[in-house]
Amino acid sequence: MALNKIVLFYGFTPLLDPEAVKLWQRALCEKLGLTGRILLSKDGINATVGGDIKDLKQYLKTTREYAGFKNMDIKWSDGAGDDFPRLSVKVREEIVSFGAPGELKVDENGVVGGGVHLNPEELHELVAAKESAGEEVVFFDGRNAFEAQIGKFKNAVVPDVATTHDFIKELDSGKYDNLKDKPVVTYCTGGIRCEVLSSLMVNRGFTEVYQMDGGIVRYGEAFKDKGLWEGSLYVFDKRMHMEFSDEAKEIGHCIRCNNATNKFENCSNLSCRNLNLYCADCASAPETLQCPQGCTG
Repeated sequence: MALNKIVLFYGFTPLLDPEAVKLWQRALCEKLGLTGRILLSKDGINATVGGDIKDLKQYLKTTREYAGFKNMDIKWSDGAGDDFPRLSVKVREEIVSFGAPGELKVDENGVVGGGVHLNPEELHELVAAKESAGEEVVFFDGRNAFEAQIGKFKNAVVPDVATTHDFIKELDSGKYDNLKDKPVVTYCTGGIRCEVLSSLMVNRGFTEVYQMDGGIVRYGEAFKDKGLWEGSLYVFDKRMHMEFSDEAKEIGHCIRCNNATNKFENCSNLSCRNLNLYCADCASAPETLQCPQGCTG
């Protein structure tokens, strides 16, 4: 019986020929029957791939034979076998679309000039040390704002961004200038978005920037729901969200009735299809699975 899993990983490393790596990755995944999304650029790889665990292990073993991908941090989660409808392997200007391809600097050791990496235990040590010194650590969400509706670090700053492209404008707006002399920890799902974000913040004068190494996924593996994280984690596959334990809070609220929920649904209006939070009752019928103030789509 097949045991289906999902692997999430990224690696910042200079790629001289991203198109050649694309062909290699596609052929490898097709040979092993894997599906998912792989993005490549001159700066590295960003991948989420699903399939049978034996095939995934072979895929990772082969991928790590490429020198620049040897030491990538791999994150595993449970899969259903149909989490991704197809395989997509593309070359883009950026592996995370911040809209600043010329600003990011990468060498064989990864991003140059980014924030200090903290593992989950080091994060707790930092928070404790700053609290004892009378300082507060600021958690800065590196995801799209809607993702934080169902889960975030406690008291985190959630920038008003609909897409990753919005972060440059948001950072340059002056809204967060008051944080430039404070300890700021950037975080995101698996670590890649905050890897870039921390570099952009350092470039803009933030003086003490850290990043959650391995992202929320790695933190959740370590502390589940007994630490500084609260709620569910939004994920970009058919599951839509995942929890780290049975003790996870539901911090999201139904867009129609305000009941607690962590389930995103598309509006039933085919000309709209906006993605919002709905409780089970409101999602049970097309007339209530709609934007409460009228559709904008």
